[in-house]
Amino acid sequence: MSRTRTALALGLAAAGALSVASVTATAAPAPLAGSTTVTPAGHSFKATLSGKATLKAGSVTVTCMVSVSTGTVPAAPGNQNASGPVSSPISPPTYSSCTSSVWGVTPTVTTSGAWSVSMQNGSPITATMTVPTGGLVVQTSGLATCTVTAAPTAPANVAGTWANGAPPSLTFTNASVPVTVTGGFGCPTSATASVFNAVYKVTDTTDPAQQITVGP
Repeated sequence: MSRTRTALALGLAAAGALSVASVTATAAPAPLAGSTTVTPAGHSFKATLSGKATLKAGSVTVTCMVSVSTGTVPAAPGNQNASGPVSSPISPPTYSSCTSSVWGVTPTVTTSGAWSVSMQNGSPITATMTVPTGGLVVQTSGLATCTVTAAPTAPANVAGTWANGAPPSLTFTNASVPVTVTGGFGCPTSATASVFNAVYKVTDTTDPAQQITVGP
């Protein structure tokens, strides 16, 4: 692979760090939502990456070993919704210890802004994370110096699945989120999306003996 193509592919792969399973603008309308209850009401939680997050574009993969976000289940009665999801603010998820499958290029991910996550009971249980406008930025250094911005013009809703358990898990599979890319020679300035895969384990930090649970 040439240096230009390598840099181009890596820029796309690094852009994957910005995503966590997006809902595209052309997605079909969701069916009428049922009731949702998230318990324990008022408890704080922590979502920690399980294993690694792989960010892939073409034959190039960026791997991040550390990712964390925290939040709080709404206090009652806000933890219940008779006809839709239950939403709460979360901290911007961090991504660190990231490496590239291409020698000589390093991705760095920064996050900011007001993030939130909503849970909708169903089969499967779904989780929608909202990335604020410009809330994720990836910068690459080495063979290519580029800046990749997620949700560049408007907040992006990104969808995953939730599984109750001990601990429960939050999974994002083949995620796609809108991005813009700026930079010099070798930067993928025509890129408009990136891909991400990861599994998070969620723990109740108010009472570690309990589990965050989503039900009707």
